[in-house]
Amino acid sequence: MAARERIALTRVITYGTFDLFHDGHRRLLERAKALGDYLIVAVTTENFDDLRGKLNVAQSLMERIKNVEDSGLADEIIIEEYEGQKVQDMQKYKVDIFAIGSDWIGKFDYLNDYCKVVYLERTKGVSSTQLRNETGGVTNLGIVGSGRIASRFVEEARFVSGISIEAVYSRHLSSAEAFVERLELQTATDSFAELLAGVQAIYIASPHGTHYEYARAAIEAGVHVLCEKPLTLTGAQSVELFELANQKGVVLLEAVKTAFSPGFQRMVAVARMGFIGRIRSVDATFTKLVEGGRENQGPDGGSISELATYPLLAAVKLMGTDYVDIHTHSLRGEDGEVEVFSRIDLTYPHGIASARTGIGVKAEGDLVVAGEKGYVYVPAPWWKTEYFETRFEDSRDNKRYYYKFDGDGLRYELAEFAWMIRNNTAESFKLRQSESIAIAKIIEHARKHGQAFS
Repeated sequence: MAARERIALTRVITYGTFDLFHDGHRRLLERAKALGDYLIVAVTTENFDDLRGKLNVAQSLMERIKNVEDSGLADEIIIEEYEGQKVQDMQKYKVDIFAIGSDWIGKFDYLNDYCKVVYLERTKGVSSTQLRNETGGVTNLGIVGSGRIASRFVEEARFVSGISIEAVYSRHLSSAEAFVERLELQTATDSFAELLAGVQAIYIASPHGTHYEYARAAIEAGVHVLCEKPLTLTGAQSVELFELANQKGVVLLEAVKTAFSPGFQRMVAVARMGFIGRIRSVDATFTKLVEGGRENQGPDGGSISELATYPLLAAVKLMGTDYVDIHTHSLRGEDGEVEVFSRIDLTYPHGIASARTGIGVKAEGDLVVAGEKGYVYVPAPWWKTEYFETRFEDSRDNKRYYYKFDGDGLRYELAEFAWMIRNNTAESFKLRQSESIAIAKIIEHARKHGQAFS
């Protein structure tokens, strides 16, 4: 009797966090499994998630492994622990096909040297009702605006657990439809009411002057709001929005990525711990050269509305909100429509702070925090704090600090927002409501009362 011929199996592998397992995860595994005969699923460890910039993971490794196990789709489950492991896994498990979501297109092309790489189209049609029923922890979020920062936000969101982005709103439907097609989302609409009816939270990435109206309507509808800086262009509007959000029991957070990044948080802590003595001065600069676009157009353009939130964040986090005087000097562009460089000087009872911004003037974008015993120096671009030094009269006492700043940093603000929603927390210590209000008031005053020159 002839020996039975051995049948070779097509082995497929995929990787993921699989936190708060929902129908989108299930569909991805189903499509991966359909590519072959034997599916290996690698679940990432907490340490590796942290290393690759994945934030806000709610479940433990064992819980996430059980999520995959309970799906009944995995023939084998392994653990991904370190960068570069995929190459070894391809060889160790004799993998024929590596399958991953299409939001990673191009990222893993190098694995074609070891097996076939297949990018699976992103799952659409996972409703907010499904997500709430299946996990109780995934927030369905819609986007207001379809510009560059909104695109970056969608890309960064894949690094934040517990968030599903499916819809975008734009006043121009064709723009929303192109956005949805490019980023593989589900719904494009030019009806803001329709957007609010289908989501639990929104991210506002529209022009500055529209923030207040969109945020107010969303809060009235019981929808959580993450709003790009500046939250509003007047202090009164910011006060109104926070009071309304508190009444409605929804989260309102200003999306200032720097405030939530690990390096900046640590820098503020070090500066305020007393190592450099009492803080007497903060000097922060943020400039970028901008040609054309809404930044150079009135009535809401200019370097103050575009950039001042960042240096003013440093001022209020390090010196507080109890300033007693404001003076602003601004350079206007040749057409005089908006200011292209400004210096805002804040006087405090115990010191001074200067915030310099420019969209038509370029300067060194550093941050210096001066104390009575020494100072903190953060090199450009300080708003993406990865490194800073404490410096003293005796240079032997100097110390250097290094921290991660992943991607564009938008994941940090989104992770904080998602955490606040999940934990029913109205305010973040990383950016308090009073600090956002103070920044709005300073911006309003600086734009109205700045001494202009040309």
